[in-house]
Amino acid sequence: MTSTTPDRPTAAGPPAGLPTADEAVAHTLLNCLLREVSGPEHQTAVSGGRLMLRLPRRGVLLRVGLRRTSLLGSHRFTGPVTEQCADGWTEVDWRRLAAYTHAELSLRTGARNDEFLPQIAASHQGVTAALAAHGGPGRDDTDPLAAYLASEQSLVLGHRFHPTPKAHSSDPATWSAYAPEARAAFPLRLLAVREELIAEERAEPLATAPLDRMRPVPDGYRLLPAHPWQYEQLSDRPALRAALERGDILDLGPGDRIFTPTASVRTLYDGDTFLKFSLNVRITNCVRKNAHYELSGAVALTRILAPALADLAARFPGTGMLREPAYRSIAVPGPDGRPDIGLLEGFGVIVREGLGGRLAPGVTPLLAAAVADEYPTGPGHISHLAGRDPADALDWWRAYLALLVPPVLAAYFDHGLVLEPHLQNVIVGVGPDGRPAQILFRDLEGTKLVPDHHEQALAALPADVAGPLTYDARHGWDRVVYCLLVNHIAELLAALADLHPQTEPALWARVRRAIEEYAETSGHPPRLRALLAGVPLPAKANLLARWDRSADRHAGYVRLPSPLAEDMLTEATRAEADRSPR
Repeated sequence: MTSTTPDRPTAAGPPAGLPTADEAVAHTLLNCLLREVSGPEHQTAVSGGRLMLRLPRRGVLLRVGLRRTSLLGSHRFTGPVTEQCADGWTEVDWRRLAAYTHAELSLRTGARNDEFLPQIAASHQGVTAALAAHGGPGRDDTDPLAAYLASEQSLVLGHRFHPTPKAHSSDPATWSAYAPEARAAFPLRLLAVREELIAEERAEPLATAPLDRMRPVPDGYRLLPAHPWQYEQLSDRPALRAALERGDILDLGPGDRIFTPTASVRTLYDGDTFLKFSLNVRITNCVRKNAHYELSGAVALTRILAPALADLAARFPGTGMLREPAYRSIAVPGPDGRPDIGLLEGFGVIVREGLGGRLAPGVTPLLAAAVADEYPTGPGHISHLAGRDPADALDWWRAYLALLVPPVLAAYFDHGLVLEPHLQNVIVGVGPDGRPAQILFRDLEGTKLVPDHHEQALAALPADVAGPLTYDARHGWDRVVYCLLVNHIAELLAALADLHPQTEPALWARVRRAIEEYAETSGHPPRLRALLAGVPLPAKANLLARWDRSADRHAGYVRLPSPLAEDMLTEATRAEADRSPR
């Protein structure tokens, strides 16, 4: 069995309704197998409106209907997954498909992962809860802030190329009190901490003002907000209890302002400032904690990047980065006299700039992941923005790419800066007509420096802070291409192609042209020449990383056949024209 070029789209428009949790989990697992296991081993084929996929070591042949095929191979599935049996085809539920995946990876790697099946079950539970919560009334999407928050909280299914996109280590009741897909919103727990026990860094003098103005505190104290869930989890730590008993920390109770969890769960927004908290909860791959070097690294990057970000903003109006100019935590001494690292990291909060001062008048911000979702789960979905006419959709796409592509490439080639513009890290600003007007990047945790460009700045930082801030040039380029092209552009392109399947070759041609235009102004760097020649595209191997239990930073990549080569696009366009009615 070999991979085949998709012969034709099978349907137009996004799906009429949301899938069941069973379908969503099965289709997500199949996406991962197609991209990372069976596809690279040429064990797939598209025929008769179906995908055939073999797990060669387990000896299973699977089949699923196709709603639409894709030039990148990231097809849209429909209906149940079935397996070939002696007497025909039999439906495979998500549990059996998970067991087959576990068996195939065990045979492939010679290792077992006893966490894998429970994590898939946890993700199924999370998807079930998210779908149930989605049925209620939403916020008023005529208000820009409400529309933005609704987009952040609309991702009920999660990453469709991650095997456990909704897995978490919390009980369902607690999760629903704080989860974005449950439309949670709540006040923070406010603490007053003696000044000498405050740990903080600031890139500028007023960077911690959003924290200080939350509530007055007694003289000699500073205000520290805490995520209420995290406060509950840390409340039994002896060092914290002792500090409360001594009066070194005062519990001021809930704050006055309501904060809303964004898609990342632990980053909250009150309409003014984003606050990124630690959460001692495992979500998808890892416990979501602000390590001490990440706290310092956010502020260090805000300082280091100031010239580069100013240059990019001047050259590419309409784009920008939400900086992280401060963090604050507590440095309560432990038994050895040094700050208790569990409390320092556990209560560490990163201050991120809000949207208010960054958006042009009349612009509504939307999370890019919500715009690009396979299913129209929120008011910010592409089906509400790009119109019903294919020409309008192509024009919308051209405007979007003009905002997104040049600053990401210039950041890498001109400044040695690896942005991480995956769908959850980008906010799209749209005008009253739904057209793209602004792009804002966020989350400095994924932003990295290429050491050759920043040797002096990195040398001035402690080694444990500087090290995690860097990627070598090759790793950095893979990350840029994956986040920009495979995670972001390909997924938003797929959502547009759902509306107008015949335009997929033209949509990819627009991507190629956007890259060509940047290359023409930057001396045609060899990496861009290779990209335009159609070298395979790196896709993060989420399934294999989850199986190996690798940290995100060390996740590997699989290579996907690129739809960017000019000859491939010409052939795809010609084939589409031949199929179109005359």
